[in-house]
Amino acid sequence: MSGRLEGKVAIITGAGSGIGRASAKLFAAEGAKLVLLDKTDAVRETAAMVEADGGIATAMTGDAGEEQDVAALVARALDLHGALHVVFANAGITGGARGGFFDATPEIWAEVLRVNLIGPFLAVKHGAPAIRDSGGGAIVCTASVAGLRSGAGPAQYSASKAGVINLVQTAAQQLAGTGVRVNAVLPGLTETGMTQPIFDGARAAGKEHRIGQLNPLLRGGQPEEIARAALFLASEEASYVNGQALAVDGGLSTSHPTSRPPGDPNRPTS
Repeated sequence: MSGRLEGKVAIITGAGSGIGRASAKLFAAEGAKLVLLDKTDAVRETAAMVEADGGIATAMTGDAGEEQDVAALVARALDLHGALHVVFANAGITGGARGGFFDATPEIWAEVLRVNLIGPFLAVKHGAPAIRDSGGGAIVCTASVAGLRSGAGPAQYSASKAGVINLVQTAAQQLAGTGVRVNAVLPGLTETGMTQPIFDGARAAGKEHRIGQLNPLLRGGQPEEIARAALFLASEEASYVNGQALAVDGGLSTSHPTSRPPGDPNRPTS
């Protein structure tokens, strides 16, 4: 590792599994001192993994969509380490199975927006002043390729992630001159707890080769691949990247839905 976050203090939400856990391990390996949040006790397992590898991590349980919990998270980082340089607002939920547009209730929509969009807003609201006062740094929000166009997730999830993309653009402008950059990482189909049923179902049916067949890499992603993109946006390597949405999706978002010509040697077979 190259120490790209050496001497930095970082917060990660949704750190109990998937992209959050992979990012915690990577950020710590790159030198960051971590304060981790998740609604489940699995966040303590993540912190233990980090410490077993020689890193520094503090675990907190809480709700990334509740202002009091986010404020307490930032305060804990400042109390423990005296500074804050990176916030990775990663926590998110789908709000239900794929599809079901007319079955979704206003309550489902409200809960998804609370966690997926208000959560990142709160991360910016409370994290940005602390990062500014610590000499500058970065906020990274997990959006999704589902926020770019239809077809990659339920309607409520897609709309919330579209909001995150606009949020980082708006926040970057609001934070002009503060030394705080705000960007989003947009995962494609990635094997996490949220998507595990898709991967497990395909494997059980002997159709693992069809996972990710709509993107040019013809495969799904792994949490570590998204974590590496988040690390780039969090680090000084991205010092001139601000207000951007970085798709990490195997190329899925480069095309509208289409089918490959019959003679294409890479055409997946059923």
